[in-house]
Amino acid sequence: MNHQIALQFEDGVTRFIAATPDETVADAAFRQGINVPLDCRDGACGTCKCFAESGSFTMGEYIEDALSEDEAAQGYVLTCQMRAASDCVLRVPVTSDLCRAAPTVFDARVAELQALSPSTLALTIEGESLRGLSFLPGQYVKLGVPGTTETRAYSFSSMPQDGRVAFLIRNVPGGLMSGWLTQSAKAGDALRLEGPLGSFYLRDIRRPVLMLAGGTGLAPFTAMLDRIAAQGSAHPIHLIYGVTHDADLVATDRLAELAARIPNFTFATCVANRESAHPRTGYVTEHIEPAHLNAGEVDIYLCGPPPMVEAVSRFIRERALDGAGFHYEKFAASV
Repeated sequence: MNHQIALQFEDGVTRFIAATPDETVADAAFRQGINVPLDCRDGACGTCKCFAESGSFTMGEYIEDALSEDEAAQGYVLTCQMRAASDCVLRVPVTSDLCRAAPTVFDARVAELQALSPSTLALTIEGESLRGLSFLPGQYVKLGVPGTTETRAYSFSSMPQDGRVAFLIRNVPGGLMSGWLTQSAKAGDALRLEGPLGSFYLRDIRRPVLMLAGGTGLAPFTAMLDRIAAQGSAHPIHLIYGVTHDADLVATDRLAELAARIPNFTFATCVANRESAHPRTGYVTEHIEPAHLNAGEVDIYLCGPPPMVEAVSRFIRERALDGAGFHYEKFAASV
């Protein structure tokens, strides 16, 4: 049985390889055209040292100079001695170009396009090439704007299924991609995407999780929750989803459906506009309860516009939540 190994490079590029249980990860990568850093191949030099973000594996023989006992206890591995016993995620401490691991390019077409609100579009694409698409839930891709050489970055809002995958896209007035989607796009139109990319993705769930989404920053969380619904979680997960105005609140039916599938998942929505009739107004930080922080033993994921990311970062610093795992992605809408 092959295991899937996600190689996460320093520049955010992620490449997936298949490894058999009896071959080292370094050999599997080389077999598939990716040259991870390597020198001795005998566990003596440490050149191929990487960090195992998740997954189970066995290690062959190596010397202390190549990998110390403390490093091994933290999760570092030598890919020349590592054999996967499950799917794994490895952080590779070099850029992708040094390993001949350029992002993968996929050809697809528009399957569905829907205006969820004046500010948000839902785009679903499909294609035979997407049947081979893999990414870590939370990552993004660069979508080419048809008729131009420009690209725009969007997070996946679903995990791939039957050659289909979806996005939530902010409708930016005057935006290049927004203009094409709202004025010209139709089912069957060709699109090209490059990726996956990004270091914002769901890690193994080992303690309670707090997710904070702003606007179309909801997209990576619905992909994460898709994965959690499929795999389950022994720990509670709470999402707070904030928008500026009532009309910006979208996909709540999707969240309700996910809550029905994930027994320990709850969510709350809020609207920043104080004049809103919504049950919760104000910013997401105003709706974080002590129980959500679990006395600091919590993993916090945040995706939203820069002001929101800065406000939440300040909230975390002020409460000395240094023990919390804090993963974030900020985005600014592109024209």
